[in-house]
Amino acid sequence: MRLKTSLSKEPKHKELVSCVGWTTADELYSCSDDHQIMKWNLLTSETTRVVKLPDDIYPIDLHWFPRSIGGKKQSQAESFVLTSSDGKFHLISKLGRVEKSVEAHCGAVLAGRWNYEGTALVTVGEDGQVKIWSKSGMLRSTLAQQGTPVYSVAWGPDSGKVLYTSGKQLIIKPLQPNAKVLQWKAHDGLILKTDWNSVNDLILSAGEDCKYKVWDSYGRLLYSSQPHEYPITSVAWAVDGELFAVGSFHTLRLCDKTGWSYALEKPNTGSIFNIAWSIDGTQLAGACGNGHVIFAHVVEQRWEWKNFEITLTKRRTMEVHNVINDAVDLLEFRDRVIKASLNYGHLVVSTSLQCYVFSTKNWNTPLIFDLKEGTVSLILQAERHFLLVDGGGLYLYSYEGRLISSPKFPGMRTDILNAQTVSLSNDTLAVKDKADEKVIYIFEALSGKPLGDGKPLSHKTEIVEIALDQKGLTSERKIAFIDKNRDLYITSVKRFGKEQKIVKIGTMVQTLAWNDTSNILCGIQDTRFTVWYYPNTVYVDKDLLPKTLYEKDASEFSKNPQIVHFVGNQITIRRADGSLIHLSISPYPAILHEYVSSSKWEDAVRLCRFVKATATDEDQTMWACLAAMAVANKDMATAEIAYASIGEIDKVQYINFIKDLPSKESRMAHILLFSGNTQEAETLLLQTGLIYQAIQVNINLYNWDRALELAVKHKTHVDTVLAYRQKFLEDFGKKETNKRFLQYAEGLEVDWNKIKAKIEMEIAKERERAAASPTVRASVTVQQ
Repeated sequence: MRLKTSLSKEPKHKELVSCVGWTTADELYSCSDDHQIMKWNLLTSETTRVVKLPDDIYPIDLHWFPRSIGGKKQSQAESFVLTSSDGKFHLISKLGRVEKSVEAHCGAVLAGRWNYEGTALVTVGEDGQVKIWSKSGMLRSTLAQQGTPVYSVAWGPDSGKVLYTSGKQLIIKPLQPNAKVLQWKAHDGLILKTDWNSVNDLILSAGEDCKYKVWDSYGRLLYSSQPHEYPITSVAWAVDGELFAVGSFHTLRLCDKTGWSYALEKPNTGSIFNIAWSIDGTQLAGACGNGHVIFAHVVEQRWEWKNFEITLTKRRTMEVHNVINDAVDLLEFRDRVIKASLNYGHLVVSTSLQCYVFSTKNWNTPLIFDLKEGTVSLILQAERHFLLVDGGGLYLYSYEGRLISSPKFPGMRTDILNAQTVSLSNDTLAVKDKADEKVIYIFEALSGKPLGDGKPLSHKTEIVEIALDQKGLTSERKIAFIDKNRDLYITSVKRFGKEQKIVKIGTMVQTLAWNDTSNILCGIQDTRFTVWYYPNTVYVDKDLLPKTLYEKDASEFSKNPQIVHFVGNQITIRRADGSLIHLSISPYPAILHEYVSSSKWEDAVRLCRFVKATATDEDQTMWACLAAMAVANKDMATAEIAYASIGEIDKVQYINFIKDLPSKESRMAHILLFSGNTQEAETLLLQTGLIYQAIQVNINLYNWDRALELAVKHKTHVDTVLAYRQKFLEDFGKKETNKRFLQYAEGLEVDWNKIKAKIEMEIAKERERAAASPTVRASVTVQQ
């Protein structure tokens, strides 16, 4: 990726340009010390003067009023705030009329910023004050007051906090009074510029120590650049938070959100005092010290999938390279390319007006449809459909271009969604809520309605990243998520019973990805690269989970690596310095998944034996995965073979015990017990009238109170429960202290012969029932 820059032959301004701001994707306003405000039209390459300001007004910063919120156009959107050296800020219309001038600070007003909703304006000045104003320019509060000038200010993603500079310090101050203020030393020199992105929640800072830095919102340093030759005079995030730009003397840099640099340009600009990204994030403009305005387009973006490599060579042209046969195709578009995604055999491209869908089998005839809003900020693909996210909403389309659904939830803000906070599979869409970060909304893809009873998935701490698995049945769809403590959890998207069973399967996880063709999960946890070959094991046999993992030392990936793709058995990881590393994992677990999904159990066993015969280290892993898969699919014969192969003798014995049970209902219940689903097992036995078996299950698990409760409720086997309880206490040399047991034991004599006869009778009765009715009379849905 690089920047293609353009400068006019002669500067249009006579003095230095202090600030620039985009109105649309092709129109820019610039302000200069020559008191002129100019309008630049990029389509016609025309530059016109909007207004000449009075000679005593030297502009310093400008910021356009937010265009739209939640897809609704703002009435005030055709105006901007201009701060100036005379201590005032001016509300100016698009036509150049000064609507209002407000005395704001003593000395120059160094920066002014509207919040994301357009409900408030923050200004900072040489007097060291940070002030909040209403959108009509009325003073609401003085947020902070200090002895040094404040050079730069930015709003937090929820517009509830303000970030500002104070000498070498950065300060985050919430708007609520008495809330905790976060302050840290960020640079060794004066901090000149800062920016805070609403999508990725990361902070940029730049200063006179000639460095730019990336921070998280807790003030932790994520990246620090090498010192440049000159102070860094400007930094700015692209809207989607994937890129940022850095400006210095004769220097313009394009960087990834993690800090490393894609491209470095050395234009003849003097210092670049201000950078503004266009609304669609495809180009930027810089305000130059020598009177120029520099424009730069982002080109040479690349997308890769299997044997295809696609490069955006010009703003409207893509080049497709098939690395197998070296075939090259050129794709021409009518308008500028804004976003693209390549996955599942399809290339989806959004331009400013249209969406193009190409099949990798045929690049000549794309499917084209018009977009409601031009600024698509995210494209996500699944096997059967894809999702477009823009300022107005979420839109799910089939690869034939048909709109499938448009899910909505209360307080939805689509402008801050990214690939970490939205996930798509063939039947499900998951979206992390921004208002309450502990909540994930889950929708049916085809209808756009909330899944199940409509209640979102809720976790005890804030969630950072979410990912849905891609294959298998809807009823077995899983979602993996990382929370703020960097713990990795997995749960079923469908709720079974009253509670959603959320299970922790990893700690200190930085990044994760599901495989595109089978439900294998990979992630980097602490210093280990881990692959969960069958994450569902936690619901089947938790003890088996460590045996179903592949682990490898991850120190070669350096600090903060990111998993980019997990396609087939290839994993692509991007290191903190921007370099890509490709890893291969064993192809056998994916083949095993395929056999099991087609119920080819004999083939699955044969594959595990083949892996064992080839004397690889992974035969234990394969058998462990097969054991868990077999139990999940109720194939106890295969489970027995697999458990025997990994030496789990106790489990083999229990499986044999299950196979000898007289009825299908009992076998079902004990398979549930095997997986630790006690409640479901008991419910199944009670539903099918096997009261004694339900009581016996609780006795075996030492759930004495529940066993007695069932016996009393159904007026049967009270003496059996008391007899087993008495034996249990005698074995441990204890006396009965439970009041309920003492109450029922009064006057009741325990006769083991009678009890054994009753149990024999119950088993005989069950056998008769099983013989009379071979089908299971009732079953419950089991969470696996």
